Amino acid sequence: MAEIDSSDKASAAITGRSILVGAALSLAIAIGIPYGSMVIQGSRLGLSSATPAAFFLLFVLLLTIQVALGRWGFRRGELVVIFAMMAVATAIPTRGVVGMLLPMITGTFYYATPENQWADVVHPFLSDWMVVYDPVAVKAFYEGTKGSAIPYDVWLKPLGRWFVFYAAFYATIIAAISILRRQWVDNERLVFPLAQVPLAMIQDDEGKQRSLKPFFRNPIMWCGLLLPFLFNSTNALHHYFNFVPSLALQTSVELFSRTASLNIRINFLMFGFAYFINSNIAFSLWFFYLLHVIQESIFRYIGIFSPEELGPWTGSGPVGAIMGHQMMGALIVLVFYGLWTARPHLKNVLRKALWGDDRIDDSAEILSYRAAFWLFVVGVGAMGFWLWKSGIPAWIVPFFLFSSLVIFIGLARVIAEAGMPTVTPEMVPAGFVVSGVGVPALGAQGMVATGYSLVWAGDLLVFMTAPLANSLRLGSVINGTRRRLFWAIVAAILISLVVSCWFMLYLAYRDGAINLHPQYFTGFARYPSDFAAKKLANPTGPSLAGWLWTSFGALIMGGLMTARHFFVWWPFHPLGFAVSTGWVMNSIWFSIFLAWLITITVLK
Repeated sequence: MAEIDSSDKASAAITGRSILVGAALSLAIAIGIPYGSMVIQGSRLGLSSATPAAFFLLFVLLLTIQVALGRWGFRRGELVVIFAMMAVATAIPTRGVVGMLLPMITGTFYYATPENQWADVVHPFLSDWMVVYDPVAVKAFYEGTKGSAIPYDVWLKPLGRWFVFYAAFYATIIAAISILRRQWVDNERLVFPLAQVPLAMIQDDEGKQRSLKPFFRNPIMWCGLLLPFLFNSTNALHHYFNFVPSLALQTSVELFSRTASLNIRINFLMFGFAYFINSNIAFSLWFFYLLHVIQESIFRYIGIFSPEELGPWTGSGPVGAIMGHQMMGALIVLVFYGLWTARPHLKNVLRKALWGDDRIDDSAEILSYRAAFWLFVVGVGAMGFWLWKSGIPAWIVPFFLFSSLVIFIGLARVIAEAGMPTVTPEMVPAGFVVSGVGVPALGAQGMVATGYSLVWAGDLLVFMTAPLANSLRLGSVINGTRRRLFWAIVAAILISLVVSCWFMLYLAYRDGAINLHPQYFTGFARYPSDFAAKKLANPTGPSLAGWLWTSFGALIMGGLMTARHFFVWWPFHPLGFAVSTGWVMNSIWFSIFLAWLITITVLK
């Protein structure tokens, strides 16, 4: 693994040119990712919390511009800033923000029909400031305008209000990760496997700085790159030329009288990152996933099921909600155990933030502890006020914020420690709240507002806390003050958000959104209203079974963490259980298993 050495001059700092280059590449990401995903519909470089676009552009930058600049090339600290800006910018254009926001705030009107009754069930309770109401603008958005201008006057107000929410949301998670950075990086020494790759890419020769980094002079690296390059290139050519064969590294196996299915697939991205995962964690990831498959099969066979239907991105089917509750319970314990372990550090943060204790040094952080603390408080308060204004009852808002922060911080912790490029929850805040308090408690307006929480806390294939955590870990190589890194990250977020919104609007009004990627503008566009309408048609109360299954997951997670704490020989890492039910594990478990098997074989 790449070692961090912040003592050399090459790590010095956050320069004007690094911020300018990072801003330019963030702009390129804001245009390139939507174009690739929506128009070309090819490689989706924004479809992972590992932020593949940032890795790709860093690779190209080091291989071209860095070499061309020679002795004037970027220093290590500058490259960290550029990568951090690209990483957070990648988490916005499609699944992170814009690809969910624009379809969902327009789809409720475009897809309303007499059959789904949204006009009667949903629209009367929809806060008018959250969506685009103009029927002409919405129709033109989905069907194109043949050269007409974008009606900015229709879009500015709803987008501005959503931008206020995202500002509060990002302020909250930036502050939270900034506060937790020292605990995770210095005290617990989490590995941050995803951060090891850019560190290796920008590492200089010992004692000197050369234009071409050692990473690119390593023939083993090129051999590793060649295999997925040839495989994916062959499949790409197959789409254009039928005589080129199609290669598949995926199959499935039916198990236990077809009560379960096991997907066997080699994912090159996950296989590569799994090399950096601790062997104990890697073993636990695939082991608990297989255990989850067996548990689900047994439940189906003996008739243990849940009737709950908790909406998109929350476990569905006879046992899906049960698995979702288990994962939520595990994440709650993971987060609270982490906060309990961090007690001494958090006390220091409060002493510095509230009383200005000079004995506590926060100079290594991107925000002072005082700024981070108050930014977190203001951010959470603003999020809560926004959710209340959207229609969620005031007494339920804290419950909503609690579940959201548990999921975002818990998954960030999983990525920081386990290095999974993508990890998804089996239950999102909307499903947890509907199950926990019931539809009658939410009321019609609250249920509709809960449906619209899917915009920012629904599909979590890409979420901002992951690149933020990895970026702050990478920031450890920067000498001197790191305060300017905060402003660089804010600039990248702002550029990506504004530019990708504009570009997506441009594509939609030029080509018609229904001609762009159907998953976004045909599927996701319907989710909030469809979810709200179904729950209002069948308003279930709070689920006692749901709370019991959440408690069961918390109990198992607590037992695993206790065993790991007291028994050195304990082979099962709790993180494996925490993420075992997430649907993405179905696609990556076998790659983790292979990497683990090769690693332990070589080490023996």
